[in-house]
Amino acid sequence: MMRKLSIPILLLLIFMITACSSGTEAENDKTETITYESENGPIDVPADPQRVVVVSSFAGNVLALDVPLVGVDSWSKMNPRFTEALTDVEEVSDESLEKIMELEPDLIIGLSNINNADKLNEIAPTVTYTYGELDYLTQHLEIGKLLNKEEEAQKWIDDFKQRAKEGGDEIKAKIGDDATVSVIENFDEQIYVFGDNWGRGTEILYQEMELEMPEKVKEMALADGYYALSLEALPEYAGDYLIISKNSETDNSFQETETYKSIPAVKNNQVFEANATEFYFNDPLTLDYQLDFFIESFLGE
Repeated sequence: MMRKLSIPILLLLIFMITACSSGTEAENDKTETITYESENGPIDVPADPQRVVVVSSFAGNVLALDVPLVGVDSWSKMNPRFTEALTDVEEVSDESLEKIMELEPDLIIGLSNINNADKLNEIAPTVTYTYGELDYLTQHLEIGKLLNKEEEAQKWIDDFKQRAKEGGDEIKAKIGDDATVSVIENFDEQIYVFGDNWGRGTEILYQEMELEMPEKVKEMALADGYYALSLEALPEYAGDYLIISKNSETDNSFQETETYKSIPAVKNNQVFEANATEFYFNDPLTLDYQLDFFIESFLGE
């Protein structure tokens, strides 16, 4: 009799041990962390984040790495290229602490100049970056490290650089090595020209494709990334080709003036207009779109 009972009892014990073991493993997986070396020092973050909040700038990087977002900043929400992916994602800011708390994030990401960083860090591990401290591709690689997806980030970077170089070579073969390109935007009734690292496709045009910018742009916009100028001065900063990051809700009447119409790039029909809300950032999703835009605009492909 004892011999007959021993087998079921043994099986029951094995089942209980296995169940406990599985539960422990599940709990360990749930709480597993990695140590990320942030610009403010080491910080423990989830190894597999599932509820990320981005309070500034990096929503596209997170989306590109296929990590779930539960909250993003208003600028990301305004980007029509993100609309579908962010349909069910809440709009938040560094001031909406209660809303962020309700979202129960496991990771918060933003720029170093955000408000309430300490309070946000009490809600979830909060990692910030200083804008421009890293070049735009290294920035994406850092986001990849933070999200435990460094390999995926590096793979995209390598592929992007190759595609951008090939596109740049084709463009230079068509327009000439010495042809200049300017990127401008009319924001809040002020015209800006941009250097090589301030979004709007400048990273692709100047860093990857190595297209030329006018000397005046080099002189005034490279150091700070952008330069505000008057309509009267615009012809001095306009290259042989003009990229306009354009917001339809902004007063763009400057394009109706004789000053603008007299610019050679305008007279030669070498002006390419892009939707500003799609062009602000330099994350992988935006960069892929910008690259396609430039290839189509310059080459007609």
